[in-house]
Amino acid sequence: MKVGTDGVLLGAWAPVHHQPFSVLDIGAGTGIIALMIAQRTHAEQIDALEIDEEAYEQAVENFENSPWGDRLFCFHAGLDEFIAEPEDEYDLIVSNPPFYSEDFKTENEQRDLARFQDAMPFEELVEAADLLLSENGIFAVILPFKEEENFIALAKEFELYPLKITRVKGNLTSPVKRSLLAFGRDDIQEIEIDELTIETERHIYTPEYIELTKDFYLKM
Repeated sequence: MKVGTDGVLLGAWAPVHHQPFSVLDIGAGTGIIALMIAQRTHAEQIDALEIDEEAYEQAVENFENSPWGDRLFCFHAGLDEFIAEPEDEYDLIVSNPPFYSEDFKTENEQRDLARFQDAMPFEELVEAADLLLSENGIFAVILPFKEEENFIALAKEFELYPLKITRVKGNLTSPVKRSLLAFGRDDIQEIEIDELTIETERHIYTPEYIELTKDFYLKM
């Protein structure tokens, strides 16, 4: 699986100002977001959860080959299995969930599993976040912009409230495509809302995107 812009965005953007001790990456893929959080924080426990066997094996290999291998651990399990007997609470939960809810599938089952929402319904994701998030923890996700309003309403049902929202555009003239959302247990009135544009033209990145992601690219 290639490194996608969505994962890079979430890994670089997810709030860590509260200095999380424990982190959970739900649907880790090859582990890019967990690795970025390891680079950004001193969190001592960074767990990742991945159901696809090939992705899980890649994540384990990537963790072991990283400078932070002693803090990273990947579980090969589905979210329903993982929350059946929860042992830990997490100060930061991150997820780049599958979000193709349309009724078509490709011939590639592995890609379908990774990308289709029925592999991890939003309800299941929010319920897990509520169950596993520590009292002062933060839950951060990246979603299609069209899902933002519904996801915020769903989170509110579990008493998780938005703290920060960044809406992402591919370029200056394109519509908003993605929403980066951070939630906590406190219903604050002043939500931090801003917008991020990735490119001014093809492969010419904006100063804002460079500032956000420069610590993770060899050439930026």
